[in-house]
Amino acid sequence: MEAIMRSFFLSFAKSKFANKLAKKFGHRFGASKFVAGETLHQAIETVSRLNMDGRVVTLDHLGEFVLNEHDANQSAQMVLQTLDAIEESGVQSHVSLKLTSLGLDISKDVCIAHMHAILRRAKDYEIFVRIDMEDYSHCQVTLDIYKELRAHYDNFGVVIQAYLYRTKEDMERLNDYQANLRLVKGAYKESHEVAFPDKQDVDANFLSIIKTHLLNGNYTAIATQDDKIIQATKDFVETNNIAGDQFEFQMLFGICDDLQKQLVEQGYKVRVYVPFGVDWFGYFMRRLAERPANVWFVLKNLFK
Repeated sequence: MEAIMRSFFLSFAKSKFANKLAKKFGHRFGASKFVAGETLHQAIETVSRLNMDGRVVTLDHLGEFVLNEHDANQSAQMVLQTLDAIEESGVQSHVSLKLTSLGLDISKDVCIAHMHAILRRAKDYEIFVRIDMEDYSHCQVTLDIYKELRAHYDNFGVVIQAYLYRTKEDMERLNDYQANLRLVKGAYKESHEVAFPDKQDVDANFLSIIKTHLLNGNYTAIATQDDKIIQATKDFVETNNIAGDQFEFQMLFGICDDLQKQLVEQGYKVRVYVPFGVDWFGYFMRRLAERPANVWFVLKNLFK
């Protein structure tokens, strides 16, 4: 049943009609639990609240699969405005972005031009930028762009997904760059030809790449709400004397709030992934696909 629900929500996330309806009716369906409002002002207020109890943040203006240059330009401007707002407000936050929102599907050159503008401003402000990994069809080009941009900047990192068969080889190549990586299980619907179909295999690979990246001495952002993975990581860093400033735990806004606070109290660095904006539908559907408990939360909101 859980696999059927996951497949449904991941497929539904790509529906243009459903996305259009979602924008029209706003956050009535419970998206506000996972999305920090539609405006930059609301997002900065959320970051400030999270900072107050010891959590740091990465802000993501939602949007993906942009298909014209006007929308790509608008998306890039929003990232620049987000960097400005972080600098002006003094909140503790990074910025996350998707290359498809910057026009990757239109032209690689358009996307890279936007990335240069973003990374230059981020460098001026000493703000770190994270390139999110998207579906498998964008994996290689995303890593190619990362490597190309590393010739000019070092204030950014990328995401690696544990459910892909290619992940270990990708990490071996990225080790040459001493890459700052966010390691995740993966949230897109992928073919069994490119991704592990069984959760236990994904979990095993996830823990393996966490250990590898830490032992290589590279900064590691462990993005998970999985108690077993978190505990295994805590045990591993203690056993291997991994410094606390070499890694952080990352979790999604609106999920496992008590666990986030508990880790902060234990002295671990916790970064919350905080999305905002009007184009929230695809992100929201992927969150429903990840955890059945999220679905019941939405159903309760529908009848309030």
